[in-house]
Amino acid sequence: MAETPLADVQEVRVAGRRVRYRLDGEGDTVLMLHGIGCSLDDFDEQHRLLRSRFRCLSVDLAGFGGSDPLTVPNTLDGLADAVVASLDALGETGPLHVVGNSLGGAVAMAVAVRIPSRVRTLLLADPAGFGRTVTWALRLVAVRSLAKRLLTPSLDAARRNQRGIFHDRAMVTPERVDRAFRLASRPHGPQVMAETAHDLGTVLGVRPGWRRRLVPAVAALHLPTLVVWGAEDLVLPADHLDAVRRLLPHAQTHVFPGTGHMPQIERAAEFAALADEFWSRVRPGDPHPQHGTPPGGRP
Repeated sequence: MAETPLADVQEVRVAGRRVRYRLDGEGDTVLMLHGIGCSLDDFDEQHRLLRSRFRCLSVDLAGFGGSDPLTVPNTLDGLADAVVASLDALGETGPLHVVGNSLGGAVAMAVAVRIPSRVRTLLLADPAGFGRTVTWALRLVAVRSLAKRLLTPSLDAARRNQRGIFHDRAMVTPERVDRAFRLASRPHGPQVMAETAHDLGTVLGVRPGWRRRLVPAVAALHLPTLVVWGAEDLVLPADHLDAVRRLLPHAQTHVFPGTGHMPQIERAAEFAALADEFWSRVRPGDPHPQHGTPPGGRP
């Protein structure tokens, strides 16, 4: 029996900007936010795995994928505000399970701080926000004088990018390389990348200012939170989990062995099962999950 195709990608106008999204499935709504330089397509497999039990909503962040850029420079605050505006335009009032990978993890936390009553849980996959260390590629792009030259699109650059994301080189397919090249080749692509990287980091690494403001604000919400990481992440190293356990002591954690920066792709079935199990312990009307540790994780 053939698998049902994914729901078509759609667009909505938000303050005159085009926002690209995919909405699929039935049940409690799960909002999925991708990382820097990426798109909602990073969650296609999670749509397939979860849509029978959850209403899956993935969104292209402003300026990324098929969404139009902001009319002001891209910042974490601007991206989070744009996500909230998109939810408003789509009539998504929550409560939402919010999932974020990398930059999307930081955006997910910022969204939760803005609309805490509409966020039920946080699932952060290799999120930015818990340490200074980050790949040198993003450190150099954060330097304005270098960004233009470094962000010149090419298939070789797209291939290097994909090799840095996945531990399993079999995941670096021609299709993924071609998609990364097309995303980088959008007219506004290099500028959006440079603006976002500069707002979040410097040549020394991830900026401490926004992290010191955002993470304590998230901790104060006491939202049910699961943070997962690929053990072989070359973009944001898995030792950032030490800070997660210190700064979000209520959060559950899980490490995927032999996995890079995108466990939702590289360990899709395990990721979906872990998410399903985590969300199942959040009873309707109860803001806190039942106690326990996800399989293979730590409390």
